[in-house]
Amino acid sequence: MATGRGGRSDPTVLAIPLFFATMAAEAFLARRKATRVGPTPGTYERRDTVTSLAMGTISMVAPMVLPVVLRPLTPGRGRLGRPLLGVTAVAAATAFIADRQATRGDAPRARTLARWSGLTATAGGLLATSTWWASNTTVERLWSKRRFTISNRAVEALVALVGWDFIYYLNHKMMHERRFMWAIHVVHHSSEHYNLSTALRQPVLEALGTFVPYGALSYFGVSPTAVLGSRGVNLLYQYWIHTELISSMGKAELVFNSPSAHRVHHGVNGQYLDKNHGGIFISFDRLFRTYEPEVEPVTYGLTKNLSSFNWATVALHEYKAMASDVFHAASWSERMKYLTERPGWKPDRVVAQASKASGSK
Repeated sequence: MATGRGGRSDPTVLAIPLFFATMAAEAFLARRKATRVGPTPGTYERRDTVTSLAMGTISMVAPMVLPVVLRPLTPGRGRLGRPLLGVTAVAAATAFIADRQATRGDAPRARTLARWSGLTATAGGLLATSTWWASNTTVERLWSKRRFTISNRAVEALVALVGWDFIYYLNHKMMHERRFMWAIHVVHHSSEHYNLSTALRQPVLEALGTFVPYGALSYFGVSPTAVLGSRGVNLLYQYWIHTELISSMGKAELVFNSPSAHRVHHGVNGQYLDKNHGGIFISFDRLFRTYEPEVEPVTYGLTKNLSSFNWATVALHEYKAMASDVFHAASWSERMKYLTERPGWKPDRVVAQASKASGSK
């Protein structure tokens, strides 16, 4: 499900009564179904639902709080931006030198220094890059630099709707293919259930991502009002496809995203991984060959599921794991790959060590 700013004009806020009404109806129908066929992933589980609702609430507050917190750290704009770059540069240089020292022999102090300075530089670089990118690619900023203006309102609405969905597809695909982006999005996939409450289990740290900017639409003539309107339509459309109660939309599924297609997206079955990234339209998945039809029953969740319903664990577990991997990396190449390769990537030396340890048991 797409996410965005919280606020009085946010359609997710305006639609809260609708969300609760439809979830109540779905929960009732799911219970009736469970009496016939037994519990399914679409059945509501109290702890899981509470976690999803908590994440949904926090995701609406975070976009109002984080920009204020991070603004001083933004390079070129915030008073702490330059110091952040300075600390990052010093830490990066220190890690580089310490890495070289650690490879020349048994140098535990050099390795410890490399680990802490490497982690500091990586975190600082990610923070500096994401804040700088976000501040320079806002809808308003790119609108002020627009190449032209689309004067026909019908054409503008169509370009905004399709354009937003295309950019959403690109960003969604990237969040599954780059670990530092997956760390943001994994929240949405963390539930082993699949119902309307799952749609509200949203990320809270989008401020740490570098997304293809939706402001690009304004750069090419779509007004900020139309861009934000398309965001709202995209948001609300994706809510209702998080259900197991609708099996098929028939031929409409050739063009539009559907509950069936999105169930595949949430699946950890081998053939379902990283498929069906579309928001409103499934056409982009078909065009770029990331489409997969729903055939066998879907198993939801993560390839390694969490054993916690704590919202902080759900929101931060991948960052914790990523920080641990970066901390134990042996070079800058490994540190960067831990961030930019696909989730689950490990360097050959780590794979070999794991294989050796497994074989010795």
